[in-house]
Amino acid sequence: MAETTAKTTAPGKDTANKPAGGDAKAEAKSHFNAAIEEAKAAATALTEDAKGRANTYRDQAKAKGEDWTGEAKVKAGELAREGKAKASSALSSLGKIVSENAGSIDEKFGSKYGDYARNASRSIQSTADKLDSKSVEELGEDARQFVREKPATAVGIAALAGFLIARIFRK
Repeated sequence: MAETTAKTTAPGKDTANKPAGGDAKAEAKSHFNAAIEEAKAAATALTEDAKGRANTYRDQAKAKGEDWTGEAKVKAGELAREGKAKASSALSSLGKIVSENAGSIDEKFGSKYGDYARNASRSIQSTADKLDSKSVEELGEDARQFVREKPATAVGIAALAGFLIARIFRK
């Protein structure tokens, strides 16, 4: 009985266990295409993740930059107010010194030069008072107005100030 149910086939022709040649290529192509689609999906996911992280970092950097800008503006305002107060105080002191020395200038060089010293003292005191009474913003606007009205003078003053600052730091 066992002999009647067993089939004999020619050697190398086991067709039950092996797929046909066309089916193997199709299956390999199908696996390859699936792998490519999976790689594309993974690349897309990585790209989206990278974009999300980049946007997060950009937003954080932007927020920090805005914070630093705000802090810098506040600090610059404080320094400008301090500088204005020091300049006003220095001018006031200079005016007092010139006024106190006007008498000795009268004695040494004559009353004409003493009057020049007194006028200079009043002018310096007036400038110190104006500087003290104005805000930093008003002073900035006054400087802009001066530059608009007298650009050549402003350039000359800037050049002179630059030269003096360079001389101070050179020594």
